[in-house]
Amino acid sequence: MQPRGCRQTADAPADHYCVHVASSTGVEDSTPVECFVVDRLDVIADAAIEVIAAEGMRGLTHRAVDRAAGLPVGSTSYYARTRAALLELTIARIVVLDQAPTGSSGSLPEFIAGYAFEAITSGRTRMLARYEFALEATRRPELRAAYDEGGLQIRRQAAAALEAAGSADPSRHARVVVDWMEGTIFGALAGTGSLAPPDLDELVESAREILAGIGVG
Repeated sequence: MQPRGCRQTADAPADHYCVHVASSTGVEDSTPVECFVVDRLDVIADAAIEVIAAEGMRGLTHRAVDRAAGLPVGSTSYYARTRAALLELTIARIVVLDQAPTGSSGSLPEFIAGYAFEAITSGRTRMLARYEFALEATRRPELRAAYDEGGLQIRRQAAAALEAAGSADPSRHARVVVDWMEGTIFGALAGTGSLAPPDLDELVESAREILAGIGVG
C-alpha cells in the first residue's frame, strides 16, 4: 500500500501530517482504509532524501522537496528556512534511519548480513543520499559532526554486539566489520558490484568469514 497526503484534521497538531493509505488496488475512494499522523519534519526529510538520491545535491531545493512530499508550496521553507537548515534536517533523519534495530533475533552473522541487505534493497534511496552527504560533509564542516556521529553510533552498536559475542578487542573489530559492511553496500549500490549485488545468503556467508577472521564464532 502506498501513502498519500490527506487533509489535516482540526485536532491534529500543526507540526504533524495526516497520511491516508489507499487500497492495494491503487484506486482511491471516499472511505479511508487507514489514516495515521506522522511528524511533518520526517515527511520533509524523507522527501529530501528521495530528491538527493534521484538528483544529487544540486537538485535539492525547497520546491523540489515540497513536490516530492506532496505538500503545498512553501511548506518546506516554513520548517527549514535556509538550505543549510534543510541539509541539517535531512542528515539528522538519515542518522536515525541508519541505526540498526535493537533486540533482533538470529545469529550475529545473520544480523550483520541483514543490516547490509536492507541497505542494498529497501534502504537503497537512503544510502545513495548518504553517499552524497559524505562528499558534501568534506566541504561543509557544519555537516561533518552530524555525519560522523551517525557513523560512530553504528560502530558503537557493532562493538557492543561483538563484545557480547566474545571479541577480544571490540572497538577494533567493530571497525573491521563496519568497514566490510560499508564497502559491500557501496560496491553493491554505486560500484561495479551493482551489476550483480549479493543476495542475503551470500552476505551471511561473507559475514561468517569476516567474524571467523577476527576470532568471533
